[in-house]
Amino acid sequence: MTSIPKEKQALSPSATWKFIIPSLIGALLFLVPVSYDGQITIGVGILASFLLSTFGEWIPGFILVLLGFSAFAGLAASIVKPGFIQNFDMLRPIFIIGPVSLAIRFIGFAVGIMAFYEVGPQAIASRNTGGVVLYDLAPVLLTWFLFAGILLPLLVEFGLMEFVGTLLNKIMRPVFTLPGRSSIDAMASWMGAAPVGVLVTMKQYDEGYYTKREAAVIATTFSIASVAFSLVVANVIGIGHLFLPFYLAVSVACLVAAVIMPRIPPLSRKTDTYREGVGKQIDDSVPENVSLVKWGFEAARLKASTAASGKKLAQSGIGTVMDIWLGLIPLVMALGTAALVIAEYTPIFRIIAYPLIPLLTLLGLPEAAEAAPTLLVGFADMFLPAVLGSGIESDLTKFVIAGMSLTQLIYMSEIGILILKSNIPVKFWELLVIFLLRTAITLPIIVLFAHLFV
Repeated sequence: MTSIPKEKQALSPSATWKFIIPSLIGALLFLVPVSYDGQITIGVGILASFLLSTFGEWIPGFILVLLGFSAFAGLAASIVKPGFIQNFDMLRPIFIIGPVSLAIRFIGFAVGIMAFYEVGPQAIASRNTGGVVLYDLAPVLLTWFLFAGILLPLLVEFGLMEFVGTLLNKIMRPVFTLPGRSSIDAMASWMGAAPVGVLVTMKQYDEGYYTKREAAVIATTFSIASVAFSLVVANVIGIGHLFLPFYLAVSVACLVAAVIMPRIPPLSRKTDTYREGVGKQIDDSVPENVSLVKWGFEAARLKASTAASGKKLAQSGIGTVMDIWLGLIPLVMALGTAALVIAEYTPIFRIIAYPLIPLLTLLGLPEAAEAAPTLLVGFADMFLPAVLGSGIESDLTKFVIAGMSLTQLIYMSEIGILILKSNIPVKFWELLVIFLLRTAITLPIIVLFAHLFV
């Protein structure tokens, strides 16, 4: 008979409270759905929304200043390499960067100037391209990651993932080929926003709790568009009255894709090895004759007892926020705008969507020619299909367009760039393949639900 190891038995009673209190706060902030301002969101979302509503008109200007500081501070630090930055692990990767990253920061700053002052080429300065990123996407990233980055340790550092992971491991492993703790990522994405789920995955991979394959699978397939964003998409395209069957269709399609995607290339070819230099930091095996609840509770207490000090966790959280603000937002500004320019001002998506017209006609969708490009333009931005599809008259076709935009998941204006910037081993071409595979898997499911309920 295998019993609980002595190091777990020897934990003091304070370890229990160190697990329960921070984890409970973390769960309330990241996982528990609440109604706020007529929408379903999470605690972190309420904080972000409050900041947006209070300082909304000032945030684009602040982002422009942030873009300029990121570019010029990165240039100065990369040339001079001052000791206080070079010797500080938190600051070094943010400010001392390569020429390509530096160039992207300056491009992001230039795009920000054009969008803010509405100067330069219309294709870049337009409210539908650079303006979307500066006024819509970047403020959400800025506010969400401010709170998510600082408060995330409450969710992942005090044993909650160990406890939940132990309970759900026997379900997650055979069904999704993933550890039980990945369910926390899905909940954070589902109840809040997909970028928060990706942030959790990035942190867990960097710290040795996910393999390369697991991190790639979770970041690209094991999430579902949040309830709040799905409702916005449904209302914009004009099917808000069908939201319940619509969101049911999205949930079922995402679940089916999450079962299939890890078992086919390119994700199935990722190695089950941990990040170099970190190694495996997890053991999710459960001894015989020990209940899952008891083992999970002891694993959680052990994790809580070894958590870093509040000061170190705060420094780590601030480092995460700085990396997002100074590293990711310029990238989103530059590459996100480029993706939107291609979608709005070039015929590329319309041309490559021609083969989809006969397929959509065969599936019984009215206005197939107008709908076809929307099935591919979502790779640039998740919101674009709803905008382009709002002019279509058929509710059946609108249902499919909106549903596909949410089940494809990979969009370069935000999630794609966040994944590429992380240490998760996924390349751009793999994101494109994953996007297309998800499209092929989820399209029949969304169409079936559309015919059943519209």
